[in-house]
Amino acid sequence: MNAVIYARYSSDSQREESIEGQIRECTEYAKRNGITILGTYIDRALSARSADRPEFQRMIKDAEKELFEIVLVWKLDRFSRDRYDSAYYKHILKKHGIKVVSAKENISEGPEGIILESMLEGMAEYYSAELSQKIKRGQMENALKGKNNGGQVTLGYRTGADGVLEIDPKTAPIVKEIFQRYDDGELMKDIVDSLNSRGLLTAAGKPFRIASLGTVLKNRKYLGEYHYGTICIPDKLPVIIEKDQFERVQQRMESNRHAPAKAKADEEYLLTTKLFCGKCGKMLAGESGTSRTGAKHYYYKCAGAKHEHSCKLKAIKKQLIERAAVIITVDKVLSKDETIERVADSIVKLQSKEDTTIPALREQLKECEKGIENMLNAIQAGVLTPSTKERLDQLEARRSDLNVSIMQAELTRPKYTKLQIVEWISQFKHGDPNDLNYQKQIIDIFLNSIYVYDDRYVFTYNFHSGTETIPREAVEEAFGSDLARLAPQKTAGREALLFFLFKAK
Repeated sequence: MNAVIYARYSSDSQREESIEGQIRECTEYAKRNGITILGTYIDRALSARSADRPEFQRMIKDAEKELFEIVLVWKLDRFSRDRYDSAYYKHILKKHGIKVVSAKENISEGPEGIILESMLEGMAEYYSAELSQKIKRGQMENALKGKNNGGQVTLGYRTGADGVLEIDPKTAPIVKEIFQRYDDGELMKDIVDSLNSRGLLTAAGKPFRIASLGTVLKNRKYLGEYHYGTICIPDKLPVIIEKDQFERVQQRMESNRHAPAKAKADEEYLLTTKLFCGKCGKMLAGESGTSRTGAKHYYYKCAGAKHEHSCKLKAIKKQLIERAAVIITVDKVLSKDETIERVADSIVKLQSKEDTTIPALREQLKECEKGIENMLNAIQAGVLTPSTKERLDQLEARRSDLNVSIMQAELTRPKYTKLQIVEWISQFKHGDPNDLNYQKQIIDIFLNSIYVYDDRYVFTYNFHSGTETIPREAVEEAFGSDLARLAPQKTAGREALLFFLFKAK
């Protein structure tokens, strides 16, 4: 497996040496577990309460290249202390097949928080419809007029009179050059090197990278389309790239995106980063072998046994342990309504501790409204000058922007009721354990870790701090003899589960 290290320190009480210590321990962890380190990203004196960290953002962008499978941190709070940012960026990494791993915490901190992260990924779109409509109403007028709705102006455009977007004569030629060169078959790396050698910058004022070049090549604004949320208004902006060329570029990008997939493993190991050796503490990694008959077999093997030959733990059949993990976890987490209720209560409490952004915005709005009231009082008292009116206009515009920002923050940081949480968790009760997507969800959301010993498995779940010990012989007897017979409902697989759980006691 390939990984990158992310390290960070945030305050005066932490020194430069803390970065060195983080990297050293992450490097040692990687060596013990047969992980190859491709590079490091370091943010100095920056808080994890904010995701606005240069190296952190560069790492997220580089994830699009899909060159590594793990982001290795010293502890999980180095990645983020903000649950919502953590959920958002882990979701981005997950789309590229990347997991965040702690070198010091084999069992993740805050188990209910992991379930909350998964909820934020899965529920935000469903429960944000009404709030989205509020934002759309507030921004519709700007969109219909082709005005910038806040944020960074796209490369190739600039804000003209009254906030209307217009072609920037300085940067639009750069956009045209990028499209033309890529359309002509030039490699993205060569285009990036050429642009940077000439000192050209992105819209954010930074040197070009492959990720930022890809963002330019996929931006449909250049066709004249105005996008905000899920709404698209065609022919609202001045066109920079013709449709035929834009579509050719998209076809080439799609073709290149799928090209590296052939080199990827033909089997996905669902328990990667969740399976640990009880003897030496190292991670179990996936491997495969071919028998004399040509049949391919898949296993999990301890890194100590695989790379250092210092551990004697026997390899485990992939299908056996993954299927057992899913069905056992469903039985332990989802079979009792009181367990789901307790988890929901914990998540409701957790949500109330997470948000600091919205209260700060509301405080700014309160000050802005107070300023508007003072200006109106001054006007009523007869103080009316051009500067008075200009200041009032500025305050009213600021109030409008703050209202939109608050709604956007509520959209990205939704609060869920206990009923919504219970309904969301309960949907996993009756899934099909033969379905790959269902297996992934159960393992990612509810299973924290499994420690493997010669004679037993020790399960830890994301709903309490205790562990569940199950004899290895019982698992293999229940799941190893005839895996094909495991059915999605209360048939063979469910009966086998009840049988071995009974024996385990």
